[in-house]
Amino acid sequence: MAAEVGIDLGTANVLVYIKGKGIVLNEPSVVAVNQDTDEILAIGEEARQMLGRTPANIIAAKPLKDGVISDYDITERMLKYFIRKTCGRSLFFKPRIMVCVPSGVTEVEKRAVREAAEQAGGKDVYLMEEPLAAAIGAGLDVTEPDGKMVIDIGGGTTDIAVIALGGLITSNSLKVAGDKFDESIIKYMRKVHKLYIGERTGEDIKKEIGTAYPREEEVTMECRGRDLVTGLPKTVEITSEEIMEALEEPLNTICEAVHGVLEKTPPELAADISSSGIVLTGGGALLYGLDRKIYDRTGIEVRVADDPMSCVAKGTGEALDELDALQNTSLNRRDPYN
Repeated sequence: MAAEVGIDLGTANVLVYIKGKGIVLNEPSVVAVNQDTDEILAIGEEARQMLGRTPANIIAAKPLKDGVISDYDITERMLKYFIRKTCGRSLFFKPRIMVCVPSGVTEVEKRAVREAAEQAGGKDVYLMEEPLAAAIGAGLDVTEPDGKMVIDIGGGTTDIAVIALGGLITSNSLKVAGDKFDESIIKYMRKVHKLYIGERTGEDIKKEIGTAYPREEEVTMECRGRDLVTGLPKTVEITSEEIMEALEEPLNTICEAVHGVLEKTPPELAADISSSGIVLTGGGALLYGLDRKIYDRTGIEVRVADDPMSCVAKGTGEALDELDALQNTSLNRRDPYN
């Protein structure tokens, strides 16, 4: 029998949910390719370990940027690898696949995702907006008339949406998320400490001492990189307060966008959200104090979903039970050019 598969095709990570088994795969969306032979050397965590450490003829890169496909061929090969790894190589029972896309996806981007999943081995491919999947995965009943607000902060995009009666009422998709947090930290280290660090180090700092709201007790960590003055390796000690300063700009952008979506929300639904609160999902939801920062800006209670990183993948998988309803949404109506 054909498997039913939900895929969270993220800029930072790919999660695969199989109906009846739960989440069976969670790997970085990184691929290492030999440019001379076009051979894929590693995919996932193994490729992530190569970031910033490869010789000239090997590139370790992310084929998705800002929530959309930037390298179609590599994305297709990466998807094929993950689907075969989780579903096997059956020629007769191709899986039905539900893939998540940002809420602001264009027709071209939508077609690219669908075709990549079909070429990777999917029999029937459906698309779903990330905030809707995140809400389902977080345990919210999206079919109710009461308004629910979800903020899904991934690697490439932050999706903010108000949901009611199974659809998006108002939404916004920003290309400001986890990757921009890393970039802000890298820029700060360069500007303040004259220290050049790579993507992996920036991400490690974010995970270790990243802060959106003042901590009761300041935490520190050692950061290693290259001194921009001498060109030699150097180690500096940095504090969580410094990283809060480094992340101020992207976090303020997200808070502005949340405020903007609330302004466009119909008053009845805004009243619902005021009483039920806002739900944070995605890897960015794990940033210390982000819920407090959004609460300070909006005055609405904010809670982080249980296991926020897997909400989108879970919701995508669970939505496979509602395929009849989803086929009527704008995302899954076939366009005449497809």
